[in-house]
Amino acid sequence: MSEDTLLRIAEAMERMSPAPAGKPDFGKAEAFVWRPEADCLDPVARVNRVDLSLLVGIDRARDTLLANTLRFACGFLANNALLWGSRGMGKSSLVKAVHAEVLSHGHEIKIIEVQREDLPSIGRLMNMLRASAARFLLFCDDLSFSHDDQHYKSLKAVLDGGIEGRPENVVFYATSNRRHLMPRDMIENERSSAISPSEATEEKVSLSDRFGLWLGFHPCSQDDYLEMVRGYCTAWGIEIEADTLRAEAIEWQATRGSRSGRVAWQYFTDLAGRRGVALDKAAK
Repeated sequence: MSEDTLLRIAEAMERMSPAPAGKPDFGKAEAFVWRPEADCLDPVARVNRVDLSLLVGIDRARDTLLANTLRFACGFLANNALLWGSRGMGKSSLVKAVHAEVLSHGHEIKIIEVQREDLPSIGRLMNMLRASAARFLLFCDDLSFSHDDQHYKSLKAVLDGGIEGRPENVVFYATSNRRHLMPRDMIENERSSAISPSEATEEKVSLSDRFGLWLGFHPCSQDDYLEMVRGYCTAWGIEIEADTLRAEAIEWQATRGSRSGRVAWQYFTDLAGRRGVALDKAAK
């Protein structure tokens, strides 16, 4: 076999099984995205988030999650958290805003985004983080499982840690529209077709029980919705008559058929565009 052929074979094998990535440089950023295909963490230069003060109508969840995260950042015990409930009510925004607030207190904590489909690789990430002196908040947005989805088993390694235990420098936050992380009809179907209905769903339903904190998010009132809109206007310096703002904001949510923080932001985005106000800079 020629030297050229051997070289091509070696290069092909290298592409199929690349050399392990080096240790990540956590000094590059405060936020990262897990890339399991390369076993690496990509730094995020700028996190897409809003200020904690702009999140209205979720005071209890805000205070509870902030206190839990501050304890963790200070080196004390803290719970994994599941933020569940109505769509568009600020679940993922709260996680990112709390992270920024903890940083503003002078604490060092890194946030790492993990995609639901990448959960099977979570063990490798945990081993990588276990060896670091830094503290990490793993964040999985819009977490849920379908009938034949086995990814939930990988999540248990994050929540329970197996024989090694969860690294003391890692905490896991997830958001979901479902309290038990799976459709209700799926739970009922398994119960009705199982020999032992209670045991059939216990393994999957109990997954949410492994989160020490359950924080519920519910549809907001009209007063909260209007307060959100006014808060955005104040933060970005948009002046508008109170009656006009109220009328436009209510008409906007009526056309959407719902009220939420997301709808309030969408109306404000439209208003800012009409007023020629750029939103490329974070509110101060």
